[in-house]
Amino acid sequence: MTGRPTPWPGDPADPEDVPPERAPLGPADDAALRARLADAVDASDAPDVVFAVSRRGRRTLHTGGTAPPPAVPREELRYETGSASKTFTGLLLTRLIQSGVLTGGEPAAACLDPARPPGPDPVTLAHLITHTSGLPALPADFVPRALPAWRTNPYARYPAERLTDVFLRHRPRHRPGTRWHYSNYGVSVLGHAVAAVTGTPWEDLLTEYVLRPLGLSGTALRAEDPKTDATGHRKNGRTPVPAFDAGGFQAAGAVRSTPHDLLAFLEAHLDPAGSPAAGALRAVRVPVLRRGLGHRHVHTVAWFRHPTDGGPMYFHSGATLGQQAFLGFRPDTGTALAAVCTRRFRAHDPFIATAYALLAEE
Repeated sequence: MTGRPTPWPGDPADPEDVPPERAPLGPADDAALRARLADAVDASDAPDVVFAVSRRGRRTLHTGGTAPPPAVPREELRYETGSASKTFTGLLLTRLIQSGVLTGGEPAAACLDPARPPGPDPVTLAHLITHTSGLPALPADFVPRALPAWRTNPYARYPAERLTDVFLRHRPRHRPGTRWHYSNYGVSVLGHAVAAVTGTPWEDLLTEYVLRPLGLSGTALRAEDPKTDATGHRKNGRTPVPAFDAGGFQAAGAVRSTPHDLLAFLEAHLDPAGSPAAGALRAVRVPVLRRGLGHRHVHTVAWFRHPTDGGPMYFHSGATLGQQAFLGFRPDTGTALAAVCTRRFRAHDPFIATAYALLAEE
């Protein structure tokens, strides 16, 4: 990493994010978009696929897949988003900071164990959400504990109590804030630390600060009904797998949602005005760290940010044992893209690359 994360701004204005004036979309634009979405669905090669686009407030969805259509239309099912859940977590933390509930500088260990001295270089909540905590991708003992359920639900075998206990005994390899390393472990600890210090369960925090303000009634943290929760499949695209159970890793990967809810979530980022979460929605678009040669890799508290000719695009992907998701938006074109599919990621999988390329198109 090339520098420490910067503080969360209160209500930033990023000049790169100001969208240019554009002509209204016409019938030819609609037809071209529908054709590209149909091609993207076909290229994804999964039992169930949905590509949902919102462009300047107009939604276009295309569904399909290699399996027969389910009883509930594919666009109405709830899909597992895996690591794309971290965009919800980043927004939640930012809302708590802007509301004055937290600062982001709280030592995570002290949140979990108030009697513990913070030490000279504590891992803070800001370190955890920005993947600069010095923690590995997963706890050191995750694999042996998860191995008996490796093909079904390995995360379910690693409960919250175990995760926080291991964290409180862990010594980071690097001083927090000095290196970037993507960590499901770290973001999961963040969820438990925030819940502990606020005295409120993670699910309730997410509902109060993100889901309810944005009107996301089709979003949850666990499967509730096999008729309305999409069924994932193994790499072969035929064998079903159980619904994903995140175990102690809720903040890092438990969100499941409908395509329309995911679009609403992204549309709120494109046009925060009037939203109860407006300040936080703007704040999560601002870079907080840059890393790599020439500062090429740019991150916000919730999104990966890549440049395009017209301005930055924001995105995050995710995967579980049987599903994949891609979320992204571009302020310069007023475009949001939510894509989901029900086949586990495999070598040379086309799904994420197809979604990324579609969003990157001018």
